[in-house]
Amino acid sequence: MSLPSGTRLAVGRVAFSPSSGSRLTDRDLARFPGDTLFDRVGRAICHAGCLPRKELYEAWETARRVRRVFRGGRVVDLAAGHGLLAHLMLLLDDTSSHAVAVDRRIPPSSATVHRTLAEAWPRLADRVRFVSGRLDDFEICGDDVVVSIHACGRLTDVVLDRAVAVRARVAVLPCCHDTRGETAGLTGWMDPALAIDVSRVHRLTAAGYRVRTQTIAPAITPKNRLLLATPHGT
Repeated sequence: MSLPSGTRLAVGRVAFSPSSGSRLTDRDLARFPGDTLFDRVGRAICHAGCLPRKELYEAWETARRVRRVFRGGRVVDLAAGHGLLAHLMLLLDDTSSHAVAVDRRIPPSSATVHRTLAEAWPRLADRVRFVSGRLDDFEICGDDVVVSIHACGRLTDVVLDRAVAVRARVAVLPCCHDTRGETAGLTGWMDPALAIDVSRVHRLTAAGYRVRTQTIAPAITPKNRLLLATPHGT
């Protein structure tokens, strides 16, 4: 599984780890030298100077896989943090009218991320809205594309349940699995976290969804199982 170009670069003898929580800054600009969309986004995030590099790689690898399957629709990024995934979803498919980034607490630096990306891609201006509040309270529509990266523990199930309730397309990259979650009796055969994700697949299938399972590179995150689900008939 290949990684974006910046992950293969090294300065001196120190390898550049895409899973690091260190912030990308202008000192890292040389790691994104090309004219690819990823490198251009990387340079913009370096200019913003407030985003951990792991967030860039997680959001990029998730967004490009999701957009291969889900086109159009309003993007609803739940447990969005800085909202980078929402922005990338619009960059990769301009047929989505806009995106909403929802989180209980929106980081103040999210405004810097949005401003920097909108300066590089003016078409993003006014097309990403940030909403602070509970994931349960934001209204989702059936035409939406619901996405979430590392909604901790049972928050991933909240994301899935909200999407299923309105028959929306949904993609999640789960993390921090709550071992009290539904494991479908599979823990005798597999790790509890994997059993919880398998149970999620079965639950979506029973709800009338077609499910695709993928992974992103473990060098980016060990919590790398991506679940994409589409209601049958759409």
